[in-house]
Amino acid sequence: MQKHPLVQILVTSYLITIAAVLSAETADPLKPLNRKTFALNETLDAYIARPTAKVYKKLTPRVVQRGVSNFFSNLEDVNILLNNLLQLKIKDASSDAGRIAINSTLGLAGLFDPASTFGLAKHNEDWGQTLAVWHVGDGAYLVLPILGPSTMRDGIGLALDTVLYPIRFIHDVPARNSIYLMDKVVERAQLLSLETLIVGDRYTFLRDAYLQRRIYLINDGEVEDTFDDEY
Repeated sequence: MQKHPLVQILVTSYLITIAAVLSAETADPLKPLNRKTFALNETLDAYIARPTAKVYKKLTPRVVQRGVSNFFSNLEDVNILLNNLLQLKIKDASSDAGRIAINSTLGLAGLFDPASTFGLAKHNEDWGQTLAVWHVGDGAYLVLPILGPSTMRDGIGLALDTVLYPIRFIHDVPARNSIYLMDKVVERAQLLSLETLIVGDRYTFLRDAYLQRRIYLINDGEVEDTFDDEY
C-alpha cells in the first residue's frame, strides 16, 4: 500500500533531525562506499542511460525535445514555488506562481514557455537548498545508486522533492512510471554536451563540481568560485 505523502514527510522530518547535527563542512568519509556506488552508476549509465539519451536526442526533433523539456520544467516550478515560499523569497515565489499559471494555460500545459517571454525568469530551488537556508549542515558527501552525487542533507531534500513532485500524484501507476522514466531520459540527454568538460579522475571531478554548484545555488550565485583554480 502506498503511503500518504504526509506520512512520508513526517518520516523524512525525523531524518532531518539527524542531518542537523552533522557538520556543516562537507567531507567524504564514505569515499570507499561512494566509489563502489559510483562504479555501479557508471556501468548503468554506459549501458542503459547514455545510449537511451543519445537515441532520444538523435531521433526526436528539436522542437519536440524543447516542448518535452518545457513540460517537465513547468512541473518543477511547483516545487520551486514552494521552496521559495519556505525561504521567504516572496518576490521569486510570486514570479514562480505567474510562470505556472501562464505556462499551464497559454503554454498548453507547459509545452511552451511564454512566461519567460513575459519576463518571468526560471528559478532553481529545491528542498536541499531550503534545508541549507534553515541551517541544516551538509553532512557527508554521498553517491546515491542511480541518482548520483548528493550529500546527507541533499539526499533528504531529494526525498521531499520526490514526494511533492506533481507526477507523484498520478494514480495510474504505469502512466506515472512512464512519465518518470521520460523525465530521466530528458535529464540525461541534456547532460550529453557537458561530458567533454570532465578532466582527470571522474569521481573527484564530478564530486567537486557537484559540491561547488550546490554552494553556488544555495548562495544564489553570491560565492567566490575556486573550482577552476584546482584544475
